[in-house]
Amino acid sequence: MTETPIGLDFSPELNMARYLQSIRKYPILTSEEEYNLAKNYKETRDEKIAYKLITPHLRLVVKVVSKYRGYGLPINEMISEGNMGLLYAVEKFDPDKGFRFSTYALWWIKASIQKYILNSWSLVKIGTTAAQKKLFFNLRKIKNSLRLVEDREMSSAIMEDIAKSLDVNIKEVTDMNNRMSSHDGSLNMVIDSSSDSGSEWLDFIADKKPNQEETLGYNETYQYRKKLFTQALSCLNERERDILYKRRLNDKALTLDDLSKAYNISKERVRQIELNSIRKLQKAVGELAFR
Repeated sequence: MTETPIGLDFSPELNMARYLQSIRKYPILTSEEEYNLAKNYKETRDEKIAYKLITPHLRLVVKVVSKYRGYGLPINEMISEGNMGLLYAVEKFDPDKGFRFSTYALWWIKASIQKYILNSWSLVKIGTTAAQKKLFFNLRKIKNSLRLVEDREMSSAIMEDIAKSLDVNIKEVTDMNNRMSSHDGSLNMVIDSSSDSGSEWLDFIADKKPNQEETLGYNETYQYRKKLFTQALSCLNERERDILYKRRLNDKALTLDDLSKAYNISKERVRQIELNSIRKLQKAVGELAFR
């Protein structure tokens, strides 16, 4: 990503505390407002419309960045990179697909931040495998789940378990843990020493609970997928629907033997009907989603 896709500048680098306070003023868009803005921008490429669509999502970038704060890199720079991802998301977003912009933008934001982090660490610059990148981005998460975030030394048993789960050797886990521990920064560091606010990074760490926008987006996405699934069921005949429900959708699935006796067919035939029903359903959902 070498260029800003549209001529908008959302830079937190001049005064971080002021930036974090200012982005809170942008109201959360309703689904209808978001759709209309995205539709208009897709047709006109008017930067003023893009601005109205992007600014309410700047808080989403800060929330994502807060999850990467342990990599020893300037948070303001990671926010700038995340904002770049947001700009690219606006360029690519198609509102007619039925998803909220925040759901789509999340991937671009994470991709931009992770690219910046990877490019900033010499170990990764040398050239790493997919397994090592997985280790890089998952070690802190694993240590947090084990309440070991502040521990540089981990037992050999824990090291071995982590190495096995991430498909790397123990030495790689040890080296990565040492590098990440030496780069950890204090969350009580003052954001802007030239400001009188005295704000610390800890004051602006996003709540891990879903915000109103994310909850709304999740609910709408769920309802959309549920609608697609219900419509797609019409491609199945009565026996196929019954077998699919009783094998995959009931709280307590019936066995192949149970259904073979109910329909007076072999267990293998029940299994075939079940798998064919799933394939037909997947195809129907795909066709409905891209109409």
